[in-house]
Amino acid sequence: MAHPHSHSQSGPAAAIPEDAVAQKATLGGTLVHLWPYIWPGDRVDLKMRVLWSVVLLLVAKAATLIVPFTFKWAIDALTGADTAPIEPSNWMLWLFASPLLLTLSYGLVRVLMALLTQWRDGLFAQVAMHAVRKLAYRTFVHMHELSLRFHLERKTGGLTRVLERGRLGIEVIVRMVILQLVPTIVELTLVMGVLLWQFDWRYVAVIMVTVVVYMFYTYKATEWRIAIRRRMNDSDSDANQKAIDSLLNYETVKYFGAEEREARRYDKSMERYEDASVSTYTSLAVLNAGQAVIFTCGLTATMLMCAVGIRNGTNTVGDFVMINAMMIQFYQPLNFMGMVYREIKQAIIDIEKMFAVLSRNPEVQDKADAKPLVVTDGVVKFEDVRFAYDPSRPILKGLSFEVPAGKTVAIVGPSGAGKSTISRLLFRLYDVSGGHIRIDGQDIRDVTQTSLRAAIGMVPQDTVLFNDTIRYNIRYGRWNASDAEVEEAAQTAQIDAFIKASPKGYETEVGERGLKLSGGEKQRVAIARTVLKSPPILVLDEATSALDSHTEHEIQGALERVSQNRTSLVIAHRLSTIVGADEIIVLDQGRISERGTHAQLLEHGGLYASMWNRQREAEEARERLAMIGDQDSPVRSAIIDDDLATSAAAE
Repeated sequence: MAHPHSHSQSGPAAAIPEDAVAQKATLGGTLVHLWPYIWPGDRVDLKMRVLWSVVLLLVAKAATLIVPFTFKWAIDALTGADTAPIEPSNWMLWLFASPLLLTLSYGLVRVLMALLTQWRDGLFAQVAMHAVRKLAYRTFVHMHELSLRFHLERKTGGLTRVLERGRLGIEVIVRMVILQLVPTIVELTLVMGVLLWQFDWRYVAVIMVTVVVYMFYTYKATEWRIAIRRRMNDSDSDANQKAIDSLLNYETVKYFGAEEREARRYDKSMERYEDASVSTYTSLAVLNAGQAVIFTCGLTATMLMCAVGIRNGTNTVGDFVMINAMMIQFYQPLNFMGMVYREIKQAIIDIEKMFAVLSRNPEVQDKADAKPLVVTDGVVKFEDVRFAYDPSRPILKGLSFEVPAGKTVAIVGPSGAGKSTISRLLFRLYDVSGGHIRIDGQDIRDVTQTSLRAAIGMVPQDTVLFNDTIRYNIRYGRWNASDAEVEEAAQTAQIDAFIKASPKGYETEVGERGLKLSGGEKQRVAIARTVLKSPPILVLDEATSALDSHTEHEIQGALERVSQNRTSLVIAHRLSTIVGADEIIVLDQGRISERGTHAQLLEHGGLYASMWNRQREAEEARERLAMIGDQDSPVRSAIIDDDLATSAAAE
C-alpha cells in the first residue's frame, strides 16, 4: 500500500526561486547530472558493480516470472491435466513431474528470487553511496569557493539543508529509480512477453489498459495528495514554531500572564494540522481504494478469460492459478508507484537545488596564469581603490595609501565609512571595482588566493571558534604545528595560564562558536592562532571593540607583541588602542578625510579630534560611574544618560 507519509559577477548573485527549480526539474535531466557519479570514469570496480547489478536484476526478474510457472506445473500435476501416464521404468520423468518436487521447486525459486534481489541491492549500495559522497563533497568544496556575498545573502542553515536534502535526494533517486522503478518496468515488459507467449494478445491488451489507467489515476491522486500533504507539513511547522517560540520566551509569558493566550494560539495551529492530517489520511484511503479497484478489475478480466479458456479446453487450471499468481506478484511493485512518484518528484527538486548551487560561478577566481604571492618586505599598497557592494551605493571612492614594511597603519572613521571593507578586499573576499591593491608590487588579483591568504593573519572583532578543543582551535592557524609550538603561541597570547588552570588543559572543549569561553579568552585564542600562523602581514579588524576596558588593556598588550616587526593594518573603533600607530588614516564616506600621527591629527582639530574627545568624555563618564556605589542615585542615572549619548555620538 502507498505510504501516508566562469566569469566574475559584479552584482549580488541572484537566488533561484524554489518554484522555478521545481518547474525545470525533470527526472531525465537529474539522471544526466547524476550519471557521471553513478558511472565514474576512474572507478572500474564501480562500473563492474553496475553491470553485475543489471545482470542480477534481469536474472531476479526471470526468477520472479518462473514462480507462477512452478505454481502452474504443480497444480497441473496435482489435477492430472495435460499429463500422459508415465511408465514406472521412466523414474526420472516421474521424479521431475512429481507434484511434491514441483511444489518444492516453487519454494526454491521464491528463495532464489529473494536472494538475487538482495544481492543486487547490496552490490549496488556501494555505487549509490559513492555517488552520494562524491557529489556531497563536491558541493561542500564549492560552497567554500563561493564568494562572501553569496554566503551573506543566505542563511547558513539553509545551505546545510540544501546539502543534506540533496544528499538524501540522491539516495532516494537511486533507491526508487534503480531499485524500484526500473525493476518494475522490466517486470512489466517480461509479464507482457509471457502473456503473449503463454496466452494471447487479448491478455496483453487488458494488462496494458489496466496499467495505463492505474498509473494515470495514481498520478492524478498523488498530485492531489501532494498539495494536501504540503498543507499538513506547513501546519505542523507552524505549530512547532509557535511552541518553540513560546517556550523560549517562557519568562515573558509569565511576566504578562499570557499562558492562556499562548495555549489558544498553539491550539489554533494544531487545529489546522488536525484538519490537514484528516484530509491526508482520507486522500490516502481514496488513493488505495482506487488503485485496488482498477487493478482488481484488470485481474478479474484476465481470470474470466482464462476461466472461459478452461471451459473451452484451451487452458488448464494451472493456467488459471498462474495468471492469478503473476498478477498478484506484479501488484506489489505497481502499488508502490504512487509513493515512488512522490518521492522521486521531491528528490528531483532537492537535487536540483544542489546542482543550482554547483552551477554558481565563484565571484572571486584565480586567473589561469596566477602565480603564488612572493612576500619580500610585506609592503601593502592601495592605489585609487574603488568598491561597491551594490553599484548604486559606492563604499570606497578612490582610496590610496601605503602600509610600509614593518609599520603599523590604523584605519578609523564613523560607522559605515568602509573600514571593514578594506580588510575584506585585502583578503580578496571581494575583488575591487576599480584601482589596485598590491603587496610588494604584486597585484593581489594576479596571485593565487591560497598564497595571498597564507601571507595575511587576521584577528577579527567577533572571534568564532570551532566546537572542538582549545588545542584544535589554536592549531588551526598552522595545522602541522607541534604541541610545543601551539603552547608557545598560547604563551605569547597570554592565555597559557588560563588553559593550564582548566581541568582538561589544552583539551578543554570550547563549545558551539566558543561560547564556553569569555570574550577575552576567545580573543586570546584568536591571537594565539594568528601567532602560530606567523604571517608577514597582520590585520586587526576592531579586535578589542567588543571587550570591556580591563580586558581590552590586557588583550592590547598581546596584540602589540604580535604586531612587532610585522606590517600591520589596524581597523579600530576605540581610538585609545591606536595612539602609537605610525600613521592613522581617517575615513569618511569612503574617502580619506585626514591622515597623520595621533598628535598631528589632534593638533589639526578635525574629525579625528572630535571622535577622540567624544570617546574620552565617554571614558571619563564610565570612570565616574565606577566610583558611585548607589545603584539608584540620580547622579548615576545622569552619568549613564550622558555616557549613552556620548557613545551614540561616537558611533
